[in-house]
Amino acid sequence: MMDKMTHILSLINLVLCNRGKVEIEAVNEGSHLRNDCDLDSLDLAELTVRIEAEYEVDIFDDGFVVTVGDILNKLN
Repeated sequence: MMDKMTHILSLINLVLCNRGKVEIEAVNEGSHLRNDCDLDSLDLAELTVRIEAEYEVDIFDDGFVVTVGDILNKLN
């Protein structure tokens, strides 16, 4: 099974691909969702829905999520 970091990368790339943006090759815990991953508000909304559907966790439930590490912390 894919580790969470790899799975988050695949979800980010799915969102980017759906919006006609260039996919990214890698992320780390410090990767900024807007600045490093090129996600805008609409992209973040789609990513949130996808993560919630797969992990049953609303990553924005108790505040803003800014980095990939923030997402991983919500999933643990």
